[in-house]
Amino acid sequence: MRARNLAVVLATIHRSGPHTRAELAERTGLTKTTVSSLVADLIEAGAVSESGAVQKGERGRPGMAVSLSGHRVAALGLEINIDYLAACVVDLTRTVRLRRTRPADNRNSDPAAILEGLRVLAKEITAEAEAAGLRVIGAALAVPGTVEGGMLRSAPHLGWRDVRVDGLVELPVTIDNEANLAALGELWFGSRESDFLYVSGEIGIGAGLVVDGAVFRGTFGLAGELGHVVVVPDGPACRCGGRGCLEVYAGQDTLLGELGSVGELVTRLESGDPGAARTCERAGHALGVALTSAVHLLDPGRIVLGGIYAPLYRWLEGPVSDGLGARLAQMRGTPPALVVSRTGPDAAVLGAAGSVIQSVIADPAQLLGL
Repeated sequence: MRARNLAVVLATIHRSGPHTRAELAERTGLTKTTVSSLVADLIEAGAVSESGAVQKGERGRPGMAVSLSGHRVAALGLEINIDYLAACVVDLTRTVRLRRTRPADNRNSDPAAILEGLRVLAKEITAEAEAAGLRVIGAALAVPGTVEGGMLRSAPHLGWRDVRVDGLVELPVTIDNEANLAALGELWFGSRESDFLYVSGEIGIGAGLVVDGAVFRGTFGLAGELGHVVVVPDGPACRCGGRGCLEVYAGQDTLLGELGSVGELVTRLESGDPGAARTCERAGHALGVALTSAVHLLDPGRIVLGGIYAPLYRWLEGPVSDGLGARLAQMRGTPPALVVSRTGPDAAVLGAAGSVIQSVIADPAQLLGL
């Protein structure tokens, strides 16, 4: 019961705080004595702090405002991408305290070697966070593949199958698909809308559907494989064994071609390079076709383009919007709003850290060992 009441109080502060202890008692239905005891526990755990006298009404002594504290509790977000390793530390107020990215070629790689590199990065950033007075209480890892039972089942672009990440750091670690965590990163750190379809443009193309503030994962956790929606039935072969998949037309490898980075492509687009413009137009058209199917099936009110699509948004927005509008005009009139991600390439690693913070908000008793 005490663990449940701690969660009720902290969730109330998180959702609509800061509040005085008297206000918390009124909002939660708990007694003032109970609330005072719970707040004391949360202060001890480093989850909340009291500051600033707040006068409510004309009578009585002013109360102290209880708010989330970003000074002691933090979470570690990790990401294995095709081209880099990333880590970030986020405090309980979801303020990003530290962020690190290391370029790496992880295609068809040795899992042990890549995980060792990530372990070193995690150790370094955790030590830096602890030196700043933060207690890192858990970690989550974003991976470009399917996850089941805490195991990375398949990551074709990495060349990995059935890889466990046990012992990655000396913390509890969860693992999830990159697109799902990127969608949550956008939810918590970006748009903060509670319903949208997030499209993660990388070498593979994933999507995360956020409904009422939660990711829809499907029966086996495989929802969102947008990259393998067929856009041209007799198109080129795809690595999945099919033909004409979206990934063939709008994946990172196709967009970049012989270029070394997205930055180089942006430079060419800004200079008016016709070849680069045609590449983005083809990709945008294919993305519009695939998203039309997604809209028919899922009916999202907003579509967020993230990953490499964020820096390319200026050149993709037109063809994607045209494709959606032309195909949806007779069915539903106005297509869903198309917007660019506010979290850019950091969405997945932020979502990873944010998922740990969310678990603390839901169960702060873990901070007290209850």
